[in-house]
This record gives sequence, structure tokens and C-alpha cells, in this order.
Amino acid sequence: MKIHEFQAKQLLKQYGVPVPEGQAASTPAEVRDIASQLGRKVVIKGQVHSGGRGKAGAVKLADNPNDAEEIGKALLGKTLFFAQANSDLKINKLLVEEAVNIDKEIYVAITQDRARQRDVLIVSTKGGMDIEEVAHNNPADIANLYIDPLLGLPDYAARQVLFDANFDVAFINKTIPVLKALYAAYVGTDATLAEINPLVITKEGTVIAGDAKWDIDENSMFRHPEFAAFHDTAEEDPIETEAHRRGIQYVRLEGGDIGIIGNGAGLVMTTMDEVKRAGGKPADFLDIGGGAKAEAVTSSLEVVLSDPNVKGVLFNIFGGITRGDEVAKGIIAGVATLDVKVPIVIRLAGTRAAEGAELLKTTNLVPAETMQEAAAKIVELAYAAK
Repeated sequence: MKIHEFQAKQLLKQYGVPVPEGQAASTPAEVRDIASQLGRKVVIKGQVHSGGRGKAGAVKLADNPNDAEEIGKALLGKTLFFAQANSDLKINKLLVEEAVNIDKEIYVAITQDRARQRDVLIVSTKGGMDIEEVAHNNPADIANLYIDPLLGLPDYAARQVLFDANFDVAFINKTIPVLKALYAAYVGTDATLAEINPLVITKEGTVIAGDAKWDIDENSMFRHPEFAAFHDTAEEDPIETEAHRRGIQYVRLEGGDIGIIGNGAGLVMTTMDEVKRAGGKPADFLDIGGGAKAEAVTSSLEVVLSDPNVKGVLFNIFGGITRGDEVAKGIIAGVATLDVKVPIVIRLAGTRAAEGAELLKTTNLVPAETMQEAAAKIVELAYAAK
């Protein structure tokens, strides 16, 4: 789950990372009030789940409350194109905070390295830039520390990664507590990404988080009911949001038009590959899971068909604890209650597949014996129906 910068800074502050003073605002009047309370030059940032906000025109400076209010009027409710997200995003909230007197900008982040099965601390003195660009053009400017989960982040390790990054030695002792607090926040919130870009060294010699990007592992939400308020569905795909509300494992794929439903992540991904091999474009990943009942199958079909781009649906079910007859009942119920205008191909194998096939004989749904046959059939029928 992605959270906004103002929310990430709330977390950082709780764990002892210095952050600028500021608050979130939803109206121009609130922007003015916060700027008045701060009583100094402020920076106003659009709160969207994307980097590159400055380049998109969503970050502005204001010298006084009047200017801040005018910026609030100009930004709130505005839709801008964000290159990093590759999409237009609407600004519904602004962060108004004191402008810091920047001397140097540092990149600091902690994320997962699945290959090494460790969290990795990344530090670069080329902060304020896209880290991908730095990694491509100047990889020597990036230092990595693979964190031992038993040791955590001791002072000597934090000091070493700062030396490796050619960090200004005058600020190393001031920065080590910030890195340790960042790691504590990362672990304490079950984050998958904790990024500060830039970590600012001010002209006054202080170290402060100028920006923050934070992703939380959604599988850990049962441990963090307090984070439910951070969830912002305004920027999420509405079909994905509805699927998740129903407890369905669904991911919408941009540009696809063949709906795919299966049981088991591996089977669904393989089915997607077969559809592509047959010349089709998968519209989604949907895993009904093991032991799915008819009602869950009907609900899954409804979610897939709510995508107006879908030209056909492929069910690929290999029954273990999932019963073929239950899947067939769910599909039949879905077709009976939904206004289905696209072809549906069904491949059933495994537990009670024969009973499921018998139920499907009374319908106009298209059966297939193998996954490859099913993929070829749905591509042919979907694109013939154009």
C-alpha cells in the first residue's frame, strides 16, 4: 500500500527522523491557515502516489499566506500528468510545510533485495535526482549496505555505508541516528520501501527529511489497523478496488482484452503466457484461490466483466481442493445474472471436472480439453467478435 508524503512524514517523526513542520490541507483556506501558523516561507506539494512531482508542476513555493492560498486554488482539484506514474493524477490534498534552507541533497532508501534475501540500505550523495538515472550514468555514486536481520543497523555499519558513498565526514555523526531511525520505522511499519529523497543538509548544518516515499506490505495490515486511515482509493484502479473489497486477488493489466480466471498464481500466470502465445492480450490476473465456492466464482466473473475492454473470458481450473462442479455452478449462475456479451471458454481438470463438464453441456459456454486449446479458442472467438 502506497501512502502519501504527509503520512510518511508522520511515521518518520514518530520514529525520530527530523521532518519539516507542516500539515496537510484539502482547501485553499486551509492552505492559507497553515502558512499563517508557520509564519515563514512555505513549500506546497501535491499529494499523489508518484515521484517527479516537481517536474509535473505539483510543487510550489510561497512567500506569504496570500500566495499560498492562490497556489492552493491553482493546484487543488487539478489533474496533472506525472511521467513516473505515466498517467494523469488528480490533486485532492496538499502538504504545506516550512521551506528548508538546502545546502546539500542526499538520497537514502531501504527496500528489499529478493535475490540476496536481505533488506538493503541505499545511499547516494546525488540526492534530488532520479536514482535510476544515477545508477545508469554514475553507479559509483551509489553505496549499498545489505542489512543483517539479526544485527539490524549498528552504528559502525551505518558509518561504513556513508563513507562508501563519499559522504561529507562533517555530517556523518549527525546522519547515523537518522539512518537508524529510518530503519526502525521501516521494520516497525512492515514497509517494503522507505525512501527519503532528498535527505537535506541545511545551510544551518542540520539534517532533515525533505521528502518521503513509503510503501507498506498489504499482507501485514492485520498487524497495523491504525494504517487503514492511510488507504487512499482515489488514485487506485476502481475495478481493483472493488475486487479487493470482495476479497478477490485481481490485478488489472493495461491494454489487455482477454479476461483470465484461474486457481493458483502459477496456473494463472502460465495461462496468461499461453494467451499471449496464441496472439491475445491478457486483461487481468485473477486467482480465485483453492476451494473457491460457486459464489466466489460468480463474483470473480462479475469483476472481470466490469472491465469494458474485455472481449472474452478464459477460465482455466485445475481442481485439487477446488471442485470443478462448484466452478461450473458459479459460471452458470454468473452468466444467468450478468449481461454477458463476450465469449467464455472453460477448461476444467482435476477434482470433479467431469461433473462440471456435464453441467456446462446445458449452456452455450465453450469447453476445452487443454490450456493451449482454451487459449487458442478464446483468442479466436474474442477477436472474431470484434
